[in-house]
Amino acid sequence: MNPTSSLPPLLPCDQAPEWPRLQALFAAQGRAFDLRRAFAEDAGRFAHFSQEAPHLFADLSKNLWSREAEALLLALAQSCRLAERRDAMFAGVPINTTEGRAVLHTLLRRPKGLALPGDLPQVAHELAQVHATLDAMLAYAEAQRADAAITDVVNIGIGGSDLGPQMAVLALEAQHIAGKRFHFISNVDGHELHTTLQTLCPERTLFLIASKTFTTVETMTNAHSALAWFAAQGGREVARHFAALTTNVAAARALGITTTFGFWDWVGGRYSLWSAIGLSLAIAIGAEGFRALLAGAHAMDEHFRSAPFAANLPVRLGLLDLWYRNFYGFTSRCIAPYHAGLRRLPAYLQQLEMESNGKRVGLDGKPLALATAPVLWGEPGTNGQHAFFQMLHQGSDVVPLEFIAVRTPTHPLPGHHEKLLANALAQAQALMQGKVVGDGHRDFPGNRPSTFIVLDALTPAALGALLALQEHRVFVSGSLWGINSFDQWGVELGKVLARDLEPRLASGDATGLDASTAGLLQRLRRPGRA
Repeated sequence: MNPTSSLPPLLPCDQAPEWPRLQALFAAQGRAFDLRRAFAEDAGRFAHFSQEAPHLFADLSKNLWSREAEALLLALAQSCRLAERRDAMFAGVPINTTEGRAVLHTLLRRPKGLALPGDLPQVAHELAQVHATLDAMLAYAEAQRADAAITDVVNIGIGGSDLGPQMAVLALEAQHIAGKRFHFISNVDGHELHTTLQTLCPERTLFLIASKTFTTVETMTNAHSALAWFAAQGGREVARHFAALTTNVAAARALGITTTFGFWDWVGGRYSLWSAIGLSLAIAIGAEGFRALLAGAHAMDEHFRSAPFAANLPVRLGLLDLWYRNFYGFTSRCIAPYHAGLRRLPAYLQQLEMESNGKRVGLDGKPLALATAPVLWGEPGTNGQHAFFQMLHQGSDVVPLEFIAVRTPTHPLPGHHEKLLANALAQAQALMQGKVVGDGHRDFPGNRPSTFIVLDALTPAALGALLALQEHRVFVSGSLWGINSFDQWGVELGKVLARDLEPRLASGDATGLDASTAGLLQRLRRPGRA
């Protein structure tokens, strides 16, 4: 395909000719599918349903699908013109139709000067701007790394301006520069900011205010409080101790913040780690490490863009997600990273998938006939084993589980990593095999599905590839459902209502409110207010 400025046509999955064939196949073998029998009957099952991808390996063999089901799903993706929509995204076509925007987060990790087939004319100009901003941001990061006077870096943001950099900074803590601590403030609840400020000295702290528009209520409330604390503590040189990750340079300057790094309207918040929003990470791991993160993500981009669907890991995962959601009716998916550094990955993936695909209408704005995004949840292993794994093994609901393991440890302690990996392998094995002893309390039904992803080491490149993989699988399922995965109108109504309710908490005016909201408002007002 050679994309143009027009959006390529999309055939929703339930209108594809393969859909009734998939329904018939599921009726014949879906509920009766048994993983243990599937392995016994197919000696090549592991080889077929596992694959190498950039910087990682994935085993999809312990999932409830046959080769026939996968083949039909792959044909479905072709019929739905998934390749055309993917190519349109990479080329800069405005596939975010409700906002009239391109979706070019992949451009943030594309090498300088690299042109792809079908690029729209403006892409080369945008790529040059991306690298100019990247170079300036990384130079600033290196300067902060070299400044021994700065011991604390505080990132103030919310949503993608917090979840991405916080998750990545924690994941790559083994690569951190010595002598600096990193803090992340997102919640408008002042408790979070207040307790952090008590541990800081103004002359040794750098604040990063991360807000594209510089109008996000939570971020700006925290930013103003941080500035007030800085002044009250005798802090001088706001321009030295505050930087803004924003396109609203004028608003930042009005607060005395002169160092700014911008990004573009084709970067959604949940896809912004790769931009200046990643400055805290760049300070933590350095310019070389940050460029390695981008390179790992770009390698996965190229895999998604060029690999045949049958060997394309984001496509296979996205099709599996659709198979589980729309045929098995599974309503959630559990994420279990078996590495403590990835402890914030489930929260990051929650935003990525549920904010992207938590939609009930298609591109035409009309209600869909199909269910869309599942609920994502999880905790690191082995913690989860002592919390919710009971339900995964013996509960009444089947929940697909996604294991993420790292072959090489990031610590020198003997014995720990072998126990960790053994537990990951054992849990996946137990979910599939089960055990029947004739005592209902101790019987495990087995046949519970899981995916197993292996990183050789938790490096910046491997993390970049893992995150890009998850981005693209979300794109695949969203495209097949026929929704716009790149807007998030669902978060707006509550923001509007909050602006009305905030002054009412002071005045007590409940005029026009429903009885529940009015009653709760009075209950929440602080004593002593009229």
